[in-house]
Amino acid sequence: MAGGNAIRGSRVGAGPMGEAERGESAPQQRVAFWCANGHESRPSFAAEAEIPELWDCPRCGFPAGRDRDNPPPPPKNEPYKTHLAYVRERRDDKDGEAILAEALESLKKRPD
Repeated sequence: MAGGNAIRGSRVGAGPMGEAERGESAPQQRVAFWCANGHESRPSFAAEAEIPELWDCPRCGFPAGRDRDNPPPPPKNEPYKTHLAYVRERRDDKDGEAILAEALESLKKRPD
């Protein structure tokens, strides 16, 4: 369709966006962070902002630090544990036997 509307997809008051219309940008600084895989990321921060010690690597998700030679270690993934595994961490066999005996006694005392 050769004879379309020239301003289609535009809005009233739309014009070129430049520094004059947006104002001056705040002073920024770029800081380098490295992860355990050797990826470098350089996010920008405001000049007066406090720089964090760790930053998430955008490529692998590992934590990244500012020391290239000693990056933070990757997080350890804990295997999935069942509810029973968590209970066994908190209680030993003796406690389990006592709890079981108490539960059985309460069931025996209930009227049918």
